[in-house]
Amino acid sequence: MAEYLASIFGTEKDKVNCSFYFKIGACRHGDRCSRIHNKPTFSQTCLLQNLYVNPQNSAKSADGSHLVANVSDEEMQEHYDNFFEDVFVECEDKYGEIEEMNVCDNLGDHLVGNVYIKFRREEDAERAAKDLNNRWFGGRPVYSELSPVTDFREACCRQYEMGECTRSGFCNFMHLKPISRELRRYLYSRRRGRSKSRSRSPKRGGGGGGGGGGGGRDRSPRDRRRSRSRDRKGPERNDNGRKGRY
Repeated sequence: MAEYLASIFGTEKDKVNCSFYFKIGACRHGDRCSRIHNKPTFSQTCLLQNLYVNPQNSAKSADGSHLVANVSDEEMQEHYDNFFEDVFVECEDKYGEIEEMNVCDNLGDHLVGNVYIKFRREEDAERAAKDLNNRWFGGRPVYSELSPVTDFREACCRQYEMGECTRSGFCNFMHLKPISRELRRYLYSRRRGRSKSRSRSPKRGGGGGGGGGGGGRDRSPRDRRRSRSRDRKGPERNDNGRKGRY
């Protein structure tokens, strides 16, 4: 009997424990769910609830179509990439190596803007979950907890990945919002740089700071966008009309 119960734990056959919470770390019924939400005491994954605020969400109807196009797709991607980079870099620098970070693009209250950060080590995730509960982001308090989700393939909507999900943003499986390829390359090259810096002798090389360097190749996509923007605008002028330096 014990083996059978263990085999169905967290599945749809389990009438005691909530399968959605086990797979996705969130359930649309919340505290009203008739099944148990087993919150993990240890996990590699830290959940930051409803952290990302998508400017386009308020401009969507129930079927997911846009009502108002106030923001271009390019501006929207830049807004999201900036958010992703801020959270990823700060959490990895402060708490430890991140294996993957995912942000939900769903519209349901239990999933909208959820950020799942899977650390390499469980102790790093535990430290992050405790510390981030004392933080604010974008003028709002951060709500963080350990999540049972470690295999995002099981949590993601396969129909959405194939462009065939009929429930749009109100699907109860994760619809993950992708970052730009440029940012992905930067984050992974940054990680490689950190690994190389750890392998070098600390007595050599002065104080460069791992993975960050000052070269243009190591600049973040945000820094490069700002540089291009300044180049397009040309030099600023002082109040007296003369061209000035940045």
